[in-house]
Amino acid sequence: MNDTLSSSTRTSAPEVQTFASLGLAAAADAIRAGEITSEAYTTALLQQARSHADLSAFITIDEDSVLEAANNADKARSAGAEGPLLGVPIGVKDSYLTKGLRTSIGLDQLARFIPTEDADAVRAIKDAGALILGKNNLVEMSYGLTGHNERYGQVKNPRAHNHVSGGSSSGSAASVAAGIVPASLGGDTVGSIRVPASLCGVVGFKPSTGRWPRHGVAPISHTLDTTGVFARNVEDCILMDQVVTGDKVVEPVERDPNLRGVRLAFAPGQFLGLVDPEVEDRFREVVRRLRDAGAEIFEIDLGDDFNALIQTTTWGIFAHETQGAISEFLRLHNVPITFEAIYESLKPQLREAWAHIVLPGGAGATSLEAYQTALHVSRPEIHRRLSQLFATQGALAILQPTTPCTAPSIDEQGALRIAGQEVSNLALANHTLSASSVGLPGISLPAGVSRAGLPIGLELDAPLARDQALLTLARRIETVLGVQPPSL
Repeated sequence: MNDTLSSSTRTSAPEVQTFASLGLAAAADAIRAGEITSEAYTTALLQQARSHADLSAFITIDEDSVLEAANNADKARSAGAEGPLLGVPIGVKDSYLTKGLRTSIGLDQLARFIPTEDADAVRAIKDAGALILGKNNLVEMSYGLTGHNERYGQVKNPRAHNHVSGGSSSGSAASVAAGIVPASLGGDTVGSIRVPASLCGVVGFKPSTGRWPRHGVAPISHTLDTTGVFARNVEDCILMDQVVTGDKVVEPVERDPNLRGVRLAFAPGQFLGLVDPEVEDRFREVVRRLRDAGAEIFEIDLGDDFNALIQTTTWGIFAHETQGAISEFLRLHNVPITFEAIYESLKPQLREAWAHIVLPGGAGATSLEAYQTALHVSRPEIHRRLSQLFATQGALAILQPTTPCTAPSIDEQGALRIAGQEVSNLALANHTLSASSVGLPGISLPAGVSRAGLPIGLELDAPLARDQALLTLARRIETVLGVQPPSL
């Protein structure tokens, strides 16, 4: 990250904190109204990035370019230009291609790769007037849930620097939580938006699979991959969803804390079986608060085999499709590296995991027959059970703790203890797998903090393609739960 801010362009500490506290919509409104300039706002965020450099939330920030873009945005606004995100700097996970700005996908070998095209979602936010503040750190090839990157550093949790951020969209979550950017684009295959959103105390929205464009984003699985966003409130996710999809908001954004008529379900047998007691206590307190606000919340049972079914199905598809998806992406976008070279360059733990589950012939690899069963038998069965719940019982969403524990310490990320059991860090995605398995929209909201001050997340999953309804519902629930301010 180059240090180019002169003393004449620096912003005072109180002003930096004021700017860093702005959400996406608030910043866009302030710039549009002429209350602040893009240049002043961008300068403050760059100073915030510098003061939080120890988080390792970014791989690349080109300060000269973003300041020039901010200045151009101010000139455009003065000339009458409009745009829903005009002059607002946004973070972008470094798995997205960005024209003229390096894209590493978390790999040392691509540290000098500068794409000649933007990913479709990046193009959409640029067309809306947004600036790219920088490229967020991520787990190599988006393959991991704790935020560790061998080359670019462990992303630290802004709420507690000795704890993980979650992953794989680690830097995206951390940069929003730290007030460096008001929003950041991320990616979610099995939970890579919702897990770090939960652990860092921000909002993480995973749209229905296929709703947001993913062309130009390094993939893992063509069946499961989804692009999405981190922000500090649901209103900002609604704005970003509208910008990226082009859909007009059909349903009004409710701010009424009265939840009468809202039917919500939760499945204790499936989502509270392996959860830290403090997380479960907080979840049940949230359920009580939502009921007090008028919501009707009822228990359901998705079947004794449900967790095993989503684990086998989702991880099987995830691993089986990885090599083909990555190879096709490299070929299509002329990325100067091969799949084989990527494999050889991976950190030892990840290379061992790929040898086990990704490479054909690996001891844990999913056979073609098992893959076809997952796609055509197990996946439809998961969808049938969830659809039946929504259709026959009228639930608008399913509730669960987003993650079964708060952010593990960095030293303990290799093997976690959840509810007294030693598990792998893949358990962080135990609850996010359900929506991922069949492509449902899901959102993680901050739901409070532990006694140690670590964030706890609440996930809501809605029926397929009911993204706008989910966002409207989430905004109403957020009114009850409150918004978590950034850690400045």
